[in-house]
Amino acid sequence: MNRINQKLKEDKKILSIYFTAGYPAINDTATIIKNLEKNGVDMIEIGLPFSDPLADGPTIQASSTAALKNGMTTEKLFEQLKDIRQTVSIPLIIMGYFNPMLQYGIENFCKICQEVGIDGLIIPDLPVDVYNEQYKAIFEAYGLINVFLITPQTSDERIRYIDSVSNGFIYMVSSASTTGAKVGFGNEQTEYFERIANMNLKNPQIVGFGISNNETFTQATKYAKGAIIGSAFVKHVTNEGIDSIGTFVNTIL
Repeated sequence: MNRINQKLKEDKKILSIYFTAGYPAINDTATIIKNLEKNGVDMIEIGLPFSDPLADGPTIQASSTAALKNGMTTEKLFEQLKDIRQTVSIPLIIMGYFNPMLQYGIENFCKICQEVGIDGLIIPDLPVDVYNEQYKAIFEAYGLINVFLITPQTSDERIRYIDSVSNGFIYMVSSASTTGAKVGFGNEQTEYFERIANMNLKNPQIVGFGISNNETFTQATKYAKGAIIGSAFVKHVTNEGIDSIGTFVNTIL
């Protein structure tokens, strides 16, 4: 069974952390992953930097730009991850845009993901219909779960279609904006969380965008299986360095 599915079966709320590969320094990738697992994080999203990250707010955009300047590439990421499964057992997901994967060659990309021990992919700009028709068989052949995003604007019909195509979890974007930390969630977001929870989808939901502290983590996971923190974590390692990862995780859980 895929590590993502195993983790989702656990009787606990899941904390997933996103960071940008090759940032703050190019060779920090494996160290950050190991530190996150050691400090109790359940799942990790490894951001593959891209020059035009449409869904990302200023913090993650800046980290992506810096990582590319550091010399980060898809090839380099796979090199950094080649021995990761000797020490890390939690689910690892690559989050990135479709263009670099297409340039690398989809089947080749999926094959190497399987070889280094990646469990899933999140590709915000790959439409679910295109995935279902053209790429699903390839992803599944290499044991990769593809995770789709929904927003408050996604229709119930579309959500049910995404649910039918998915076999892991659904990434529930908390609001129709780019990534970034929020102070808290208002009534509109709470109603959206409740609405999705009441749809009784077959795939659990994990909330992303706007989670930055224990309060927002608790609010988001009241209705969902877990929550993803990206910008707040990237900001923390930018300001405090990667040796203080434990301090950050302790403020959430």
